[in-house]
Amino acid sequence: MGDEEISKTTQDAMTILMAAGEARAEIKQAYEAVAAGDLKAADEHIGAADAKILEAHHVQTDHIQGAFRGEKQEYDLLFSHAQDTLMTIYSEIIVAKQLYKVFCALDERIAKLEAARA
Repeated sequence: MGDEEISKTTQDAMTILMAAGEARAEIKQAYEAVAAGDLKAADEHIGAADAKILEAHHVQTDHIQGAFRGEKQEYDLLFSHAQDTLMTIYSEIIVAKQLYKVFCALDERIAKLEAARA
């Protein structure tokens, strides 16, 4: 970019993308933990993903509220991409939470069946 200053919109977009990407990585680790039968670790990764997506959401919300405060907002394709990424990964987190609940329920049912056989 040379001597040009990076706009606040671009900075916010990059912050959103980084935090959302970290959330996606946590969700991937949660799936791997579930596959390995480590539901405690999966829960921890889902919690970490929640924290990262919340961080991204706060940046997005603050940026949007800036328009209502009268701050000049320019259109930025990167910011649109960041918002799209944020919502996609938020959806992935919702699915991961539901799958986690299903696996916890299955784990509990299997444990009860094994206890009844013993």
